Amino acid sequence: MRKTAFIAIVGRPNVGKSTLLNSILGEKIAIVSSKPQTTRNRITGIYTKDETQIVFLDTPGFQKPRTKLGEYMLAASGSSIGSSDAVILIADVCHPIGEIEKNIIEKIKATKLPSILVLNKTDMSNPEQIAKTISQYDEYYKFDAVVPTCASKNQGITDVLKECEKFLTESDWFFPEDIITDQPERSIVSETIREKILRTLSDEVPHGTAVSIEEFKDEGSIIRVRADIYCEKASHKGIIIGKNGETLKRIGTYAREDLERFFGAKVYLNLWVKVKEKWRDSTLNLNNLGYNLKDLK
Repeated sequence: MRKTAFIAIVGRPNVGKSTLLNSILGEKIAIVSSKPQTTRNRITGIYTKDETQIVFLDTPGFQKPRTKLGEYMLAASGSSIGSSDAVILIADVCHPIGEIEKNIIEKIKATKLPSILVLNKTDMSNPEQIAKTISQYDEYYKFDAVVPTCASKNQGITDVLKECEKFLTESDWFFPEDIITDQPERSIVSETIREKILRTLSDEVPHGTAVSIEEFKDEGSIIRVRADIYCEKASHKGIIIGKNGETLKRIGTYAREDLERFFGAKVYLNLWVKVKEKWRDSTLNLNNLGYNLKDLK
């Protein structure tokens, strides 16, 4: 009998949610960066093995919103908890429980969903610190399981999956067994480009950028993409392009290499940089860029 479950992965920014999902799937479908607000949309990752299918929902980091985009991201995280069968709260093992984690736990309590606490980045800690952090969380809330991990090194991933299997119920699968995400190809391309922006540029610029795929043509042996990169200031446009276009060229090269590995085909990227002032606080611009609150309902 086939079994399945929907499990939300939640936590504050930069604790390793997307890294955990990529490690579980053995394939990179969620972008990762050391900068906060890397994940903006809910991302579906589908793990299928034997008669089991677990649908993971990677979510934006919980934090106080400062823009309408931030409000969208917070709503995306909250709606993921409400539409799941169980929750993984992932936290940094080196940091004590904070208000963000407590707020998430209160949401878990309200839904009465089973939950796993994943304490990540054990490579930066020691047994004493790990035990101390586990004790702090245990005093606040009794999770169904606590799993220390180092997602970036694939440590503890098998233990996470074993705990997730306890939440499975008999049901037909919701997705074919040969796919690992339901993200549209355009979304995968735009997010890959945005990741390279995050990794290439300084702290100030990337948060004000978004990527819109204006053209996607799959010609079999080659995929042709035209994408617009939006930023909020004219000065940022110059930074993204760089002297003689070198920075934009580097972003495009990094993105193309990743996309060719993912699609198994040659990729031609045509990138343009445009300015949309304060787009993160414009409902119209957010909707046009795929951040629509109505889609979360």
